[in-house]
Amino acid sequence: MLQVPVREHPAQASTKAVILVGGPSRGTRFRPLSLDVPKPLFEVAGHPIIHHCLKALAKVDEVREVILVGYYDESVFRDFIKDAAKEFPQFRILYLREYTALGTAGGLYHFRDAILKGKPERLLVLNADVCCSFPLGEMLKLFEEKDAEAVILGTRVSNEAATNFGCIVSDSHTKRVLHYVEKPESHISNLINCGVYLFSTECIFPSIRSAIKRRTTRPRILSYPSSDNLESSFIAATDEEDDLEKNEVLRLEQDILSDLADSNRFFVHETKDFWRQIKSAGSAVPANALYLQKAFQAESSELTAPSATIVPPVYIHPTATVDPTAKLGPNVSIGPRVVVGAGARIKDSIVLEDSEIRHDACVMHSIIGWNGRVGSWARVEGTPIPIGSHSTSIIKQGVKVQSITILGKECTVGDEVRVQNCVCLPYKELKRDVANEVIM
Repeated sequence: MLQVPVREHPAQASTKAVILVGGPSRGTRFRPLSLDVPKPLFEVAGHPIIHHCLKALAKVDEVREVILVGYYDESVFRDFIKDAAKEFPQFRILYLREYTALGTAGGLYHFRDAILKGKPERLLVLNADVCCSFPLGEMLKLFEEKDAEAVILGTRVSNEAATNFGCIVSDSHTKRVLHYVEKPESHISNLINCGVYLFSTECIFPSIRSAIKRRTTRPRILSYPSSDNLESSFIAATDEEDDLEKNEVLRLEQDILSDLADSNRFFVHETKDFWRQIKSAGSAVPANALYLQKAFQAESSELTAPSATIVPPVYIHPTATVDPTAKLGPNVSIGPRVVVGAGARIKDSIVLEDSEIRHDACVMHSIIGWNGRVGSWARVEGTPIPIGSHSTSIIKQGVKVQSITILGKECTVGDEVRVQNCVCLPYKELKRDVANEVIM
């Protein structure tokens, strides 16, 4: 367990928060970026993805402890937690490591003693790979008004996209959840699960325990162990903890939420604000745009002031060097120690630390990896994604390709070379034009 001590608070909070961060065997869709940094720590709009979760939690006064649950090594989050503890002194942040992937519900149950320490009444659960405005205050208000056992954050998507998510059927007047189905085969609702939850601690852990018991009492094919392993077989079959550990993972979405819908105290708060998942590497670009637009609306001092060459919103790290004749924006994040040359044009893109965009180069709808080099007059571009789309894949010449161009760590694009709709693994040098390819 990784923990950073903070100042003591006189009163114990009634609400705790858990952020589900996953682990290294997940996030394969986030490659090649996840080859060099865990997805929760990838920077979007100038901050790690998980930082946006903490920023939202900091607005909830009664949260005094935030627990990160995942199965990365403890060292992965050590520096981040130390920095976050200084920025958010109002709550304690600790990391609890699963010994293996237990699932979104299994991880909560495995660490229930740590979560329930101090007897919190409510539990906020956030998935780290969600990009949204996190209307946690509104969820808490609904929870109190309805005397709820659970509140889920929902949003509307197109009917075509809805079956890719968990779908919620609710009463439009009372906001009560009537039915929940994870990725249904046919259309039932376009109100979907956003991956943000508020639970009564008296409700969620018994619900998970019931799901575990249902699994352990399923009819099984009878087997007759030898006398040598009779005792160990009996123990494994009767111990509730072992069944959680040895069986498949236990997930909130598939195993818990549909049962909660059978109660009369499960409600949905429908957000009208932005929302999307950060699943694939390409999805970091629209997420970057959404967070930057939110910061611009809030008149954040972190953003660069608009000018003739800055089309807002644009984030430029203080250590970056941008030539005054370069034009940036909208929706651009420039990382630490980046150098942008004269006449360069960058739009709807993320340029990561220590990269160089040379004079008169063009970067659009792309991610330039750490220590990347884009040569003079080169063009690195993807294809714009419709605002309402939740996919970053497109069809080019009958082939499904990534709409966002992604250059992995230390990739070099030669002078006057054009790279379009490509994913390039780290340490590659591109000396010729290339389009619609994965460059191994």
